[in-house]
Amino acid sequence: MSEIIIFNKPFQVLTQFTDSEGRPTLGNYIKQKGVYAAGRLDYDSEGLLILTSDGQLQHQLANPKFKLEKTYWAQVEGEITGAALQKLRAGVELKDGRTRPAKARAIKTPAIWPRTPPIRERKNQPTSWLELKISEGKNRQVRRMTAAVGFPTLRLIRAAIGNWHIEKLQPGEFRTEEVHLATPTPKTTEKPRRSSQAKRRNNNNTRRR
Repeated sequence: MSEIIIFNKPFQVLTQFTDSEGRPTLGNYIKQKGVYAAGRLDYDSEGLLILTSDGQLQHQLANPKFKLEKTYWAQVEGEITGAALQKLRAGVELKDGRTRPAKARAIKTPAIWPRTPPIRERKNQPTSWLELKISEGKNRQVRRMTAAVGFPTLRLIRAAIGNWHIEKLQPGEFRTEEVHLATPTPKTTEKPRRSSQAKRRNNNNTRRR
């Protein structure tokens, strides 16, 4: 059994505990010693961050090979189109390779906190929201994906990682939960069984000797 911290990271907070430039860090909110972030969340992104002192669990949560689905809410510039959503679902070609197919859908403005400072809104330029679910972790991936289909991200919130969700947490708030880490079952290598015919041949050879 391991303990995790479910933290709602505010906008412009670093996912580390110290900073030589004096910017806000996790240390401004979390005083528990010996815990580390399982994965990262960009300085200018908000939402769910999981911390733990369990190294194995941290690796499993952060490593893309485990394909733990991450849910993001993105406020984008312009009214998102069906064609753009379909491109996101098919996978988008980025400079560092093509993304895996994502789950993408348009959503209404989620019931969330106001951002401080608020996004810069252009006159006569609408914005819209979409939900994007991905299971990989390229650098600034969601922002690059929406930009690639013609809808730059203005605000980005990570709402969930697997079954963990920010739920009613306000920015800077956190809660602790206990989880059971499933240990992968080691594969056993069985020796191939010889056929009964092969056994008979071996017995006959033994008798001749």
